[in-house]
Amino acid sequence: MEERYLVSIDQSTQGTKALLFDKKGTLMCRADEAHEQIINEKGWVSHNPDEIYENVIKVIKKVLIKANVSPEQIIALGISNQRETSVIWDRATGHPLNNAIVWQCARAKDICERPQIKEKEDYIFKTTGLKLSPYFPAAKIAWLLENTENLEKAKENVCHGTVDSYLIYRLTGCKKYATDYSNASRTQLYDIFNFRWDETICELFGINAKNMPEVQDSNSCFGYTDLEGFFSKPIPIYGVMGDSHAALYGQNCRENGQTKATYGTGSSIMMNIGDKKVLSKNGLVTSLAWGIDGKVQYVLEGNLNYTGAVISWLKNDMEMIQSPADTQELANKACKNDSLYIVPAFTGLGAPYWNPDAKAAIVGMDRKTKRAEIVRASLECIAYQITDILKSMSEDSGIKLSELRVDGGPTRNEYLMQFQSDIAKCRVMVPAQEELSGIGVAYMAGLSACLWDESIFEKMKRKVYSPAMDDTTAKDKYEGWLKAVGSVNQ
Repeated sequence: MEERYLVSIDQSTQGTKALLFDKKGTLMCRADEAHEQIINEKGWVSHNPDEIYENVIKVIKKVLIKANVSPEQIIALGISNQRETSVIWDRATGHPLNNAIVWQCARAKDICERPQIKEKEDYIFKTTGLKLSPYFPAAKIAWLLENTENLEKAKENVCHGTVDSYLIYRLTGCKKYATDYSNASRTQLYDIFNFRWDETICELFGINAKNMPEVQDSNSCFGYTDLEGFFSKPIPIYGVMGDSHAALYGQNCRENGQTKATYGTGSSIMMNIGDKKVLSKNGLVTSLAWGIDGKVQYVLEGNLNYTGAVISWLKNDMEMIQSPADTQELANKACKNDSLYIVPAFTGLGAPYWNPDAKAAIVGMDRKTKRAEIVRASLECIAYQITDILKSMSEDSGIKLSELRVDGGPTRNEYLMQFQSDIAKCRVMVPAQEELSGIGVAYMAGLSACLWDESIFEKMKRKVYSPAMDDTTAKDKYEGWLKAVGSVNQ
C-alpha cells in the first residue's frame, strides 16, 4: 500500500508554511512563501488576500515536490491562521473586494468610539469575552463594509470573515462558507456562551448576522479541495483553528488548567479552563479554545506586545548585541546582585495593566550598570511580563499553575527559560519542535482522518526546567518588578 501523508497550512502574519507529516506524525518537510506587508502613509497595515491564497497553493506544491511525494498520497489538509485579520470577498467568485486589514492595524478605532457602540461596551464584553477594541474583526469588517468602493448596491453578494473562512471558501471553489469556534470567538461578534452570532452586536457594527460564516467544530470537515486541479481526487479539510489555539492543542494542553506561552515578537499566553464560563476580572480575555465532536472548551488569554521584540530592540536600536544568541552569554556574565529592571512599555502597557499612556523605562540603574546588566534585564522582563499574566490567570480561574508549556524562538535561550521557571515557580516545558501551530492542526486533522490515534501527543519530546531559585530571592525580584512597573503605570 502506498505511503499516506497529511499537509497542514500555517498561514501567519509574515508568510505561509506548508508542513508535511507521515502516518507516524513525523514532520517530514516544510515549504515557505512570504507575502507583502502593505503599510501606507497613515500606518495602516494590510495584506493582499489573493497573494495569500496563491501562496497556499504554492507552498503545498513546493512541499510535495521537495519531499518527492505525489498528490495522490495526501489524504487531508489542516489550516491554522493568523487571527483577527479580516477579509471581505465576492460571494460569486471568491475574489477579495479590498485588501485584508491585518490584526495589528487600528484604523477602525473611530468605529469603536461611536456612542451607540460605547454604550454597549459592557454587553459586548459579557457576550463575547472580549474588551471593545479595533483589534478585533467586528470593527475591521465594519470599516471594510463602509469603505470598500461600489459595495452599497451589492452587500448581499459579499462574504466577510477571518483568513480561515476566506481560505476555506477559495479552496472549496466557493462551496463552503464556514469558520471554526476558535476563530469565531475572536471576532467580537460571536456569543461564546450561547454559541451564535449575536444579532445585537452585529447590528451595532452594521453587519448582517445572517451573513456570517457557519460555525463548525474545529475537527469537522470544512469541505473538499482539489487545489485547483492539482489533486486528481478532492481531499477533505479536517482541522481549522486560529494559530494560538492550534499551538495550545499541539502542546497537548487539552485538559483544564494546562497552559502555554508563545514567545514571539509578542506573546500569547493561554490557559485551558475546560467548560468553565469565566469572565476575567484581571485584564484578560475569554475565548473558545476549540470545538471537538460537539463539545467546546474555553481559554483565558493574555497578549503582550513586547517579548521577543525586546531582543530585537537590543540588536537593531541599541546595537548591544549582534544576534539573539548573544543574550545568553551576556546574561550569565552580568552582576549577580544587580537590581536593574527594564519595563518595555514602548507602546504602553498591555495585559494585565492596560495603560496605553505608560512609557518604557530602565529602573534601578547605578554606576556599575553595563551592557551585560541591560541585556540580562531585557531577557528577564520577558519572564516577568508572562508571570504577571500567569498570576492573573490563576486568580481568575482558581487554578494553581504547576507547569507552563512554551514555544517560539526565545525558548532556545536557557537563561530565559530557567529564569521563567524560577519567577513563575513552575516547571517550564520546551518542545523539541517549533512549529506548534502547524503541528496542532495536523494532529487534529490526522485524528479526524484516522491517520493516527491520540498516542500522537506522546510523540513530542520536551526539555524541562524546574525552579532552582530560593523562594525569598524569587519573591524579592518579582516585588522589585512590580515596583518598576508601578513607576511607569501612573
